[in-house]
Amino acid sequence: MENIIELKGVSKIYKTGEKEYKALDNIDLNITKGEFVVVLGPSGAGKSTLLNIIGGMDKVTSGKIIVDGKDISNYSDKQLTDYRAENIGFIFQFYNILPTLTVLENVELVKDIVKNPIDAKTALQEVGLGNHINKFPTQLSGGEQQRVSIARAISKNPALLLCDEPTGALDSKTGVEVLKLLRKQCDMNNGSNTVVIVTHNSLFAEVADTVIRVKNGGIESVTKNENPKKIDEVKW
Repeated sequence: MENIIELKGVSKIYKTGEKEYKALDNIDLNITKGEFVVVLGPSGAGKSTLLNIIGGMDKVTSGKIIVDGKDISNYSDKQLTDYRAENIGFIFQFYNILPTLTVLENVELVKDIVKNPIDAKTALQEVGLGNHINKFPTQLSGGEQQRVSIARAISKNPALLLCDEPTGALDSKTGVEVLKLLRKQCDMNNGSNTVVIVTHNSLFAEVADTVIRVKNGGIESVTKNENPKKIDEVKW
């Protein structure tokens, strides 16, 4: 299978005064196109930094990062902005939707920044919010607000969807529904979409195609799951 992400000797060092903190330490990693990938690790392990590097929200200190055949390691800020807009869908623990806009308007924001967006109403239908398009975020539950953020992300029609603790602020039942939506997104476009989820919840490993464990800024292990469970089979 073709790799969508390749990290070669990637390090990320943050400096505070004279002190240095190595968030990522000489990482080599490949992620295969079309997989549902879970990145596990404790707080401070480097998993969110890894996601930010892949998503072009932060730059590497050293090493190369190649996404879908393109080396983004030395991209300028403008190039990274275009890369994020055109290639990546982001979903975060806290929904980052605008309270002064309706559900539909929040999703429609992406149509001006991507070349081939999915219709906003269609994306909202996909996440079960077709009857809520004219509501404002304050009129929605937490799970519904997270669905808005998912609809906004998938309306970009991204080949790569990056999720940082996407169920962390939700109850377990709602979290399962969100996870199903993410799995569905991975299976779209004839299974060519890739979803990468950063989480501390080890149960996610049971439904992943690949599990990456991060510890102390390094890759502790990469495990291929030959028989991932269906989401409803896991005791959440």
